[in-house]
Amino acid sequence: MSERRWVLAFVLLLISLPGLLSAQQLAAWHDPSPHTVQFVTVDKDVKLEVLDWGGTGRPIVLLAGLGYTAHVFDDFAPKLTSEYHVYGITRRGYGESSAPESGYSADRLGDDVLAVLDALKIDKAVLVGHSLGGEELTSVADRHPERVAGLVYLDAGYAYAYYDSSRTGDNIKNQIDWNELKRKVELLLLGQDKTHEKSIADLLSADLPTFEKDLQQFDQSQEPRLSPPPEATPEDYKNFDSYRAYLKRNFGLNIPEAELREEQQPTSDGHVGPSIKHDSVFHAILAGLQKHTEIKAPVLAIFAGPHEVGPFAHNDPALEKFNANDADRVKRVSESFQKGVPSARVVVLPHADHFMFLSNEADVLREMRTFLAGLH
Repeated sequence: MSERRWVLAFVLLLISLPGLLSAQQLAAWHDPSPHTVQFVTVDKDVKLEVLDWGGTGRPIVLLAGLGYTAHVFDDFAPKLTSEYHVYGITRRGYGESSAPESGYSADRLGDDVLAVLDALKIDKAVLVGHSLGGEELTSVADRHPERVAGLVYLDAGYAYAYYDSSRTGDNIKNQIDWNELKRKVELLLLGQDKTHEKSIADLLSADLPTFEKDLQQFDQSQEPRLSPPPEATPEDYKNFDSYRAYLKRNFGLNIPEAELREEQQPTSDGHVGPSIKHDSVFHAILAGLQKHTEIKAPVLAIFAGPHEVGPFAHNDPALEKFNANDADRVKRVSESFQKGVPSARVVVLPHADHFMFLSNEADVLREMRTFLAGLH
């Protein structure tokens, strides 16, 4: 090869080297959390990502909140493996799990959990749900109480998990009522309601007036609003370390990097790319919320109240009023839950984040261990 060709080859190598190094760095990254990963078929053409952190003892299955994956527990789960065998399930529509167009009702999502329990040959599990994961807990326990040993609701005991018809000013309850109202009207219009005369009377005398009243209360509510957090800058999106630092600085949470990589698409040069969540899944899950008025299992329900919103809001002039309003709302919800599930242990952690297993890990572990030790 001539000297000129050697020079040209060297220049081309220098040009391509940064991209090669970037690709190698991306390929080299691995989730440091000590789990294995498998995929379990739960429905036709639907597979769910299941994480297994190992451990011995009673099986615990962790279910993430809406929009998140089992990797959100990457730092929390290993704290339990000295006493329990810990698993995590990423629900359909998120992360590496399949994202079909349908199948997002509460009971269908609960069936997905049951299918994973079957595949793993787990008989009586303790289900631990964060946020919307509470609906799957209740759905499974109500229909198949023999499959669960206990339920732990991590800021997850809201209307999607336990429905109280007497609560007002509850947006989640309003969504469930709307879902139920639409279902009744659709059955009437399709001629599938065999008692249509009674159903029409019920709609006109009870369902519609109740929903109208809820909407009026919602319209009249003047909840205090906080200023939004500062937007992430291009520097914050430079890599996942800088993005995690941005989240910690503003929200006070150390989100596991694997979780962020399930939510944001990494670019070829290692930057944090756009969100890879499906808006259609979010709306389908909301449209699939159902009424659950009974919980047939031992229960630990931990609420955050008032919620810690993050350092970005610590100097917000509306924070005091926001906290007072939030504390009152959580008090009403937790008392409603306790009244409806009298055997439950209900705990309120003041100024815990909604992601309490990250912000108040020690408190959550203490309450869980006490609860689990008392299960049969």
